[in-house]
Amino acid sequence: MTEETITEILPPIRHWPALDLNGVDFDPVLTELMREGPVTRIQLPNGEGWAWLVTRYEDVRMVTNDPRFGREAVMGRPEVTRLAPHFIPARGAVGFLDPPDHTRLRRSVAAAFTAKGVERIREKSRRMLDELVDELLQDGPPADLTATVLTPFPIAVICELMGVPAADLHGMHTWTQLILSSSHGKNVSEKARNEMGAYFADLIGLREGSTGEDVASLLGAAVGSGEVTLEEAVGLAVLLQIGGEAVTNNSGQMFYLLLTRPDLADRLRAEPDIRPQAIDELLRYIPHRNAVGLSRIALEDVGIQGVRIRAGDAVYVSYLSANRDPGVFPYPETIDFSRSPNPHVSFGFGPHYCPGGMLARLESELLVDALLDRVPGLRLAVPREQVPFRKGALIRGPEALPVTW
Repeated sequence: MTEETITEILPPIRHWPALDLNGVDFDPVLTELMREGPVTRIQLPNGEGWAWLVTRYEDVRMVTNDPRFGREAVMGRPEVTRLAPHFIPARGAVGFLDPPDHTRLRRSVAAAFTAKGVERIREKSRRMLDELVDELLQDGPPADLTATVLTPFPIAVICELMGVPAADLHGMHTWTQLILSSSHGKNVSEKARNEMGAYFADLIGLREGSTGEDVASLLGAAVGSGEVTLEEAVGLAVLLQIGGEAVTNNSGQMFYLLLTRPDLADRLRAEPDIRPQAIDELLRYIPHRNAVGLSRIALEDVGIQGVRIRAGDAVYVSYLSANRDPGVFPYPETIDFSRSPNPHVSFGFGPHYCPGGMLARLESELLVDALLDRVPGLRLAVPREQVPFRKGALIRGPEALPVTW
């Protein structure tokens, strides 16, 4: 693209409020932004000024994988317009690092998140899930699927992978909920973040020189060898622990979909072989979060779709809109279990691709197998419009999922 074809006419700034959306409704503001153009400007409820928003699939992948857009520069710009009222990244946290530091830090725990690392906890995860479903069936209907299965299961799995003792599961969950909510205010979220950080500092410190395969042991060994600092290790552990609970919300939306679309659930019961592919399609379709996540800062002038992004400008990408790009996903509003290929970006893209992607898939497959096969009459116990969804949350999902069978 030549310099002459890059426009200097700025699109209007669109205010994007924090909406509390029900079910799997797609954000109406994001729908309008996608229609307005591939590169638009937004103002979020908190922070100052405006930021660019990139919505097309190829542009999202370019921005997230291009070193001309950096996360580290956001650390010096806490005023950047954002969804959350609080801005609490720890210095050195992996979410705000760029390569090569980002690469070095992720390498320290990579073994736990490989296919082999995730496979290591498959059987233990399945046993933990079977126990939860045993209790569900023993107590009988009606039940809240979120409270009985979809919350305790991901917590138990991520704590197993992290090396957090079972006795500390409840505390971890409480901290995570406070950090992820935007309704408690900045001080409460920061306090929870600091308390979780102090916990992991102790746990990792105890594991220096460890040969264990869990994340805390891997981080302890990396700190002991001088590969990463304790501060970096703690920042990464907190991020991974919080991310592990995202499965509660993803699976909550997934089962809300399956229970409000019994035809989809019936097909998965009748054709168990298509379940892994179907889960990928559900991951593409469900709106995982509200608005957008973390911004990047343009480190030099860059042209995207004929628009000049200037050095210093804040840029957001929307993985949700990328997953609905009709140029990549024909009939994107349709849930198509035979969709292939399905290169969705629900776990992100580029250096900041979610390290827990394989773990989330494993948990989703185990949940679908257990609940569809062991509770064949599973259905909603209330009309769909009465299923309560989380309010003031950054990550979307049902607060409760009342079911019967």
